[in-house]
Amino acid sequence: MADELELLRAADPVPADGHRFTDGPLDARAERRLEQLLKERGEGHPSPPQARWDRHPARLGERLPPAPGRIRLAWGLVATAVVAALSLTLVLSGPSTPPAVAAPRPLAIDTGSAPVPLARLAERAAAAAGAHDAVRLRKGTHVRSWSLALSEEEPPITLPEERIVRWNADDSHTELVVATDPRHSGRPVLSDEGGDPHLVADGHVLLDRTYPPSWSDAPPQSPPPRDPARLRTYLAEAQYTDAPLTTPQLLDAVATLLDHWTLGARESAALARLLADAEGLRPVGQVTDRLGRRGQAYVNDARGVRRMLIMDPATGTVLGLESTLTEPEPAFGVEEGDVMSYSAWMP
Repeated sequence: MADELELLRAADPVPADGHRFTDGPLDARAERRLEQLLKERGEGHPSPPQARWDRHPARLGERLPPAPGRIRLAWGLVATAVVAALSLTLVLSGPSTPPAVAAPRPLAIDTGSAPVPLARLAERAAAAAGAHDAVRLRKGTHVRSWSLALSEEEPPITLPEERIVRWNADDSHTELVVATDPRHSGRPVLSDEGGDPHLVADGHVLLDRTYPPSWSDAPPQSPPPRDPARLRTYLAEAQYTDAPLTTPQLLDAVATLLDHWTLGARESAALARLLADAEGLRPVGQVTDRLGRRGQAYVNDARGVRRMLIMDPATGTVLGLESTLTEPEPAFGVEEGDVMSYSAWMP
């Protein structure tokens, strides 16, 4: 026992009266001493008292709880592992089929396509609203979205999801959210469910819940009006402001509206007329959205973000909304041209 205690004392890199008591790595000499001690224990020498091992864990090389910086590093290692897994997926699947979790590139305007002014599109929407088989307003939504999760401490990750909200006659409703990327059906999808980035199977259920009956007469829960002026007020209330909406705020309010309602033809016509009167929303031509639908694109640039609204050229229905950075944000690890968010709404 005396020999083992001497070896323990010699292996301790910090003496009991040292200013760094219990804090410091083992030097080479101490490592050799500790290795000798462990070897002798394995050859039949009696073990030292357990209390001494518990009292000074750092002396024996036991890992202490990580500091905050180490936690951030561990998250980075997880993200690195995810990136490595994605790179492997790309290698195995070939260069022409990028992995499902890759960040979507900005939508490209079709070369040679003719821009359609919003005023003309509003006229088409009004004509569609007057048809006998015009689509009717329905509470609830079906949307596929890609959003970039940002943090000053972790690398950005793109989260593709599909959400379906359906309301019942008794004012109860169900919400189903799955992790899926329609561009690459069947491929793994990146999720941050539980607070950690990890790969999940395509179609993995993130939320499946039924809510009890509820009703509200406040936007966006109340039905949207069919008059452009009243719709503008409605959208401002949905954004919790009494001030006139700027065009970026208006587009954000449109996304909020479509995340709660599937518009009918008359509501779409009112929205198209409202958008036609918005400043700084210019037509740029035809695009193919991420669900393969052809639409007319209208762009607004403001404060480092470009918002692109995609609308059905025949009915004026809003198909999608994309937000792309026009300036880099080094603090968040994002560059110019990165897609911040994209939503594709479906009937």
